[in-house]
Amino acid sequence: MTRPVFGHHNTIVAGNAGVVWFWGGMALVLSLSMALVCGSAEISSADVLEWLCGRGPLHVQTVLSEIRLPRAVMAANAGAALSLSGLAMQTVLRNPLAEPYILGVSSGAAVGVLGGVLLGGAAWSFRLGALGGGLCALVLVCLLGLRRQVAGILLSGVMLNAFCGAIILFLLSLAPQADAGTVYFWFMGDLGSAVPGEVWLTSLLLLPGYLVMLCCGQAMNLLQLGDETAWSLGVPVRGVCFGLLGLASLMTSLIVAMVGPIGFVGLVVPQALRRIWGYDHRRLTPGCLLLGAAFMVLCDTLSRSLPTQGDLPAGVMTALIGAPLFIMLLRRVS
Repeated sequence: MTRPVFGHHNTIVAGNAGVVWFWGGMALVLSLSMALVCGSAEISSADVLEWLCGRGPLHVQTVLSEIRLPRAVMAANAGAALSLSGLAMQTVLRNPLAEPYILGVSSGAAVGVLGGVLLGGAAWSFRLGALGGGLCALVLVCLLGLRRQVAGILLSGVMLNAFCGAIILFLLSLAPQADAGTVYFWFMGDLGSAVPGEVWLTSLLLLPGYLVMLCCGQAMNLLQLGDETAWSLGVPVRGVCFGLLGLASLMTSLIVAMVGPIGFVGLVVPQALRRIWGYDHRRLTPGCLLLGAAFMVLCDTLSRSLPTQGDLPAGVMTALIGAPLFIMLLRRVS
């Protein structure tokens, strides 16, 4: 048994990892089904079933294959990657407020992307800029807060996030007026520009990260007992901690490069799942993978279904849903 590090253990629903996989999978399938049906173009459930069987009108097949399915898959990847990254950072730093957005990883990756945009580089250079910016932000935060340990890392992350935000606004002021609106919309989390080829490539690149996170559940459980206890039980503490933080930063940076920085997902989803399934990471990692993906798909579906004209940025919807949900969680814990 592991002891919780974020407060009293108060599990709402008990169950093993199989229960998590079942309910999480059901939630993800339901959210993906909603994403395929809902939208500006009227497509019914029967149309979706015909499309799955390789039949139906050509325009329906085009909308589902080229627009809605890639967008839903990208949203699922964003939710899964950010949720797992938040869980890893909260576990390693032993603080429930740790997540990629707060620690400045998302903002650092955004600075790298915007720098590439202003320099007029190719599309692949934006991805490299995001990866480099995210990793540099994490390294800088760890170096600045090393002496003060966890509290110093969090404070350094908040300050770096604010500093990167100022740099982003400065870079936006330098961007051509024709590009400024597009870049600003991307900065709030834009899933509307998902291209099928890039979506499947992103899924392929994220898959090893998902598998590593799922395999580290027991190691993260032992980390909750303290570094010395975990080391005595055979966990290479330093390697696991740096590996998880680096992997979380890489996954977050890739998502930022593709859809922009999206907040609250890495903070709210792990916290909510701890309330539901407890502190066993053998349940939390598949829960964050599946329910984080389902949460992001639902937010994106709402963002393109609620407005009468156009789409809301997905990051706006995650904030509108995530912030009140997090406040409710804080009230229940206190």
